[in-house]
Amino acid sequence: MSDLFLGAPQQEHHEAPPPSRRSRRDTQEQRAQQRKHKRRRSVVVLLLALVLVGGAGFVVWSVFGDLFSGGGSAEETVEDFPGPGSGEVQVTVAQGDTGGAIGQTLVDAGVVATVNAFTSAYAANPAATGIQPGTYALQLEMKASDAVNALLDQANRVSNRVTIPEGYTASQIYQRVYEVTGIPVEDLEAAAADPAAIGLPAEAGGNVEGWLFPMTYEVEPGSSAASVLAQMVGRTTTLLTEKGVAQDQWETVLNKASIVEREGKLDEDRAKMARAIQNRLDIGMNLQIDAINAYGLGIPGTELTTADTNGAQPPYDPYNSYKIAGLPPTPIANPGEVSIDAVLNPADGPWLYWATINLDTGETRFAETYPEHQENVDLLREWQAANQ
Repeated sequence: MSDLFLGAPQQEHHEAPPPSRRSRRDTQEQRAQQRKHKRRRSVVVLLLALVLVGGAGFVVWSVFGDLFSGGGSAEETVEDFPGPGSGEVQVTVAQGDTGGAIGQTLVDAGVVATVNAFTSAYAANPAATGIQPGTYALQLEMKASDAVNALLDQANRVSNRVTIPEGYTASQIYQRVYEVTGIPVEDLEAAAADPAAIGLPAEAGGNVEGWLFPMTYEVEPGSSAASVLAQMVGRTTTLLTEKGVAQDQWETVLNKASIVEREGKLDEDRAKMARAIQNRLDIGMNLQIDAINAYGLGIPGTELTTADTNGAQPPYDPYNSYKIAGLPPTPIANPGEVSIDAVLNPADGPWLYWATINLDTGETRFAETYPEHQENVDLLREWQAANQ
């Protein structure tokens, strides 16, 4: 009653009735569905992010991938260099190399981009089969067709041209090869002492003198002493074979030819000289040739004295042609083709002697008798007296 008169009825505090089991179940299902939606949205967002990142990575790798990986091979990216190339590199074409083999050598050296580019250029150039074995100086990153042309140009060939004059002894040849190529004389001497290494025939008796054919040789960089001497020996055996010389006569022919080479001044006199030598041998006459004695003594013929030719007492120097009959033990020089031909085709005549009467022109007189020969020697002395 007091509440009615006060005009402010007092609130009554009553606890809410507990939710029913059904309402609790509905609430739990709603929350589960909300969580499921959230997870689904998260997965979608994550997938989208991964797609975006992957796409960006692909673009970056496409642009900068070679930078990260060090770059792909030239074979995969470049078929042929545009040229003209730069720098310099030496490459060696071996005997018997095919276009493909040469191409691979050039690819390995960085000269051309691909073997295919080179073989295509090789096939397109009719002269390409004329590429010679040897070492060439080429540029890096050349156009394949330019590389083919460069190999055909002998001006690009890197080699040492060694010219061996006719009449040089083996020792003189070793010195010449050393001066041009740098191959030590000791190495050449060691190679000469190994007949099998240089292809020296058994007929030579282990002595290389006379078998080193005089001509110009191309000596490639890195060549061995044995390979250089083998070229010279090989040329001699080839020449004798081509001329039809029986192999058991090879040493004899070279021996006679070496004397003709050292004594002859003019080519037209060599066949006469070969005949005079043979005439002496046929009658058992000592050769009595200064060049033979000088070779045995290891001195120039101009330094030979009467004492040298007479010798002292037996046993005589085996190269003393004044005391010992027959040919010397070995050739005394390395003869050229003209002297070899003179021995194989000596002139007809009775000569036993010869004397060069003019050392400037090489004029030589031949004689059958000793008195006639002495007259020619007197002519030589007159020339010497007038030209001292």
